[in-house]
Amino acid sequence: MSEPNGRLRAARHRTPSRRVPGEPMSRAELAEAVNAWLWESTGKRYDLDARAVGRWERGVVRWPAAHYRAALRQVLRAPDDTALGFAPTGWAPTASPHAGIDLEGVVMDAADESAALLARIEATNVGDLTVDQLHADVRRVAATYLSVPTMPLFARTRALRDRAFALLEGRQRPAQARELYAAAGWSLTLLAWMTVDLGRPAVAETHARTAWACAENADHDGLRAWVRATQHTAAFWQDDYTRAAQFAADGLAHAQGTARTFLASAYALDLARLGRDEQAREAVVTAQRNADTADVRDDDVPGPFTCGPERAAGFWSDAALSLGEPAVTAEQADRAVSRLDTLPAERRNPGSERMVRLQQVKARLALGELDGAADALAPVMATAPEHRVRPLLHRLAEVRAATAAFPGEPIAERMREEITEFARHPVIAELTA
Repeated sequence: MSEPNGRLRAARHRTPSRRVPGEPMSRAELAEAVNAWLWESTGKRYDLDARAVGRWERGVVRWPAAHYRAALRQVLRAPDDTALGFAPTGWAPTASPHAGIDLEGVVMDAADESAALLARIEATNVGDLTVDQLHADVRRVAATYLSVPTMPLFARTRALRDRAFALLEGRQRPAQARELYAAAGWSLTLLAWMTVDLGRPAVAETHARTAWACAENADHDGLRAWVRATQHTAAFWQDDYTRAAQFAADGLAHAQGTARTFLASAYALDLARLGRDEQAREAVVTAQRNADTADVRDDDVPGPFTCGPERAAGFWSDAALSLGEPAVTAEQADRAVSRLDTLPAERRNPGSERMVRLQQVKARLALGELDGAADALAPVMATAPEHRVRPLLHRLAEVRAATAAFPGEPIAERMREEITEFARHPVIAELTA
């Protein structure tokens, strides 16, 4: 009975299939590869087939013709005939120190185990299209933020986060894992942003911390920058301007595109709120330079994760007001609103637009222009209840307080009444996550 040629079989199993990724080369593929090599090398056609390869592997033929051995060495990357288990008839190997051990069986078993490990390593529970779709869903949610009701969007974003982490529990290639971490990180950052808007900035920081871990695993600077921007926002709306400034400064180390504009502008406002006036003025100039060169089309994710000059002007005008320069606030806010009116709908951020308009109102009140303040307030008063987020209500409370400087003035009284009624119908702020 012929002894199987385990070395030839092992060499074939080590050679990847050219037809089926992750599988070893079949006997038929090996025969085709040998015929192809011989045609390229000799110009002659050969008709080797899978049955002949099978006879070699079963040991029926121990010493194929020289041209076949040469082709097999090339195709299977073998250093010599012995490595493929070939020996002339009558040849016997010298005594081996492994005599009495089924060396061929041990070696073949190890190779089979390695082949199984290869299949496990190459297996993945996601495909590129799945990852692309997850990112597309995140971008779609971000693009519609503050244009659709917040609570249903919050639930959808939460589902995206859970979907990304469920996929990460499976097995995927490192590049796919990084993309999944990025998608999970963006969804968490969105959840944090929404949670701030729903009046729970301290809770938002939990989402943001997990988002930062995802950004680290994804090694994604764009995500890092916007996580820091979100952490800044959460700290800012807790009146913790020192920590907000720290987050903004750290985010600038990672930021590109309009993330740099946002963070530089936010940092300027933080400095102004902290009473560091000269540094705040310098920071505003730096932020404005960034805004001149950044392009929103370079941003990874739309919606809250993009910052054109119009949105940045909300920070600049607020900083000017904190610096005691209401005329500058009015000028910057007016210019931003005029530019916003020229933008296509898909480029406008309704939430930021409302905040800029409130800077107009505050500047007009500081300048004693009640009629102008009332006119600027009117579009904000038209905001639907589902978009009456907590930062907007906070700003309106500041406006209401500023109207106290005009006792007995009918316009100021009407503004106070409108704001009071507006605040009675906020977006639902009860979170369960």
